[in-house]
Amino acid sequence: MDYATLKLIWWLLIGVLLIGFAVTDGFDMGATALLPFLGRNDDERRIIVNTVGATWEGNQVWFVTAGGAMFAAWPLVYAASFSGFYFAMLLVLFALFFRPVGFDYRSKRSDPRWRAGWDWGLFIGGFVPALVFGVAFGNLLQGVPFQFDTDLRVTYYGSFWALLNPFALLCGLVSLSMLVAHGAAFIRIKTDGPIARRASVALRAATLVAIALFALAGVLVATRVGGFHITQPAPTDTVANPLLKQVAAGSGLWLANYAEYPWMIAAPVAGFAGGLFALLLASTRREKTTFVCTGLMIVGVILTAGFSMFPFIMPSSLDPRSSLTVWDATSSRMTLQVMLAAVVVFLPIVLLYTGWVYRVMRGKITRQALDENRHSMY
Repeated sequence: MDYATLKLIWWLLIGVLLIGFAVTDGFDMGATALLPFLGRNDDERRIIVNTVGATWEGNQVWFVTAGGAMFAAWPLVYAASFSGFYFAMLLVLFALFFRPVGFDYRSKRSDPRWRAGWDWGLFIGGFVPALVFGVAFGNLLQGVPFQFDTDLRVTYYGSFWALLNPFALLCGLVSLSMLVAHGAAFIRIKTDGPIARRASVALRAATLVAIALFALAGVLVATRVGGFHITQPAPTDTVANPLLKQVAAGSGLWLANYAEYPWMIAAPVAGFAGGLFALLLASTRREKTTFVCTGLMIVGVILTAGFSMFPFIMPSSLDPRSSLTVWDATSSRMTLQVMLAAVVVFLPIVLLYTGWVYRVMRGKITRQALDENRHSMY
């Protein structure tokens, strides 16, 4: 397999890992972000906790795997992103700390203040990462203020507060709203009665917000947000070096791929279609179909960002030549080959095991189940 094909395959694989994380761990984060609002008493909140309590740890493995794959396949991206997004990543990490301790310690005491405190901790563990991941994508679309010197040493010139710009926050709200909708759809599958009815209301509201903000973000990308385009590729017979290419920056350039590859329009269409179908089904008893639709919305939104930026992974607003792409940010050919062999062996095992877990854990969480399993359920 030639080197260029390997680079493209790893762009696709990391995209699959990120989508897998968003679709699986996304409903965990969405459900816990809704926890203080959908549960009106302790039993209801405990039911919501247990809808995701059995699977959240396995779902989060997608996030860890995506981070490890990015480190191994795109070392320059890993180095530059940790320079630019270091405090944002720490914020996500500290927020995620609330999840394991929240799940494990919430029901250890019957004190209402104790349980309410952990409910809000679980809320933070779902709300903050969902928002920050979208903010990160918003900054990538605008370009990140970093550059490489002639020795390929990276320097970042921004700050944490600069990441919280209006367009990035808009993207953060897109991410948050679509994951909340996905979490509400999952709660509808796993519960019944008042909780399910409130989840339907939350699903409709979050989906409407996600569709509207996704459309607004698309308009801004087309008219206001600067994009990037390679005007002169680096020579193919040289060692990968980001500084050997020429890059133009300007408004509307993120739409160029849709003109060159018209099939890519399927991504935003899927995003809007998934959201609209979820709205139509939110009041019906087709809970699983609704959940598939919110998942389709997430896949469409992420693919829209990925297709728009291709082949860029981390553009530089300070020095466009320093922008990192699929072609000049990857590891060696041997590294990509070895990792690909590992993926071919282990990814099917992971998928089969995940499917088996969800099959075993199927069914609704009820008050009766809580009463019968007081010491084994969260």
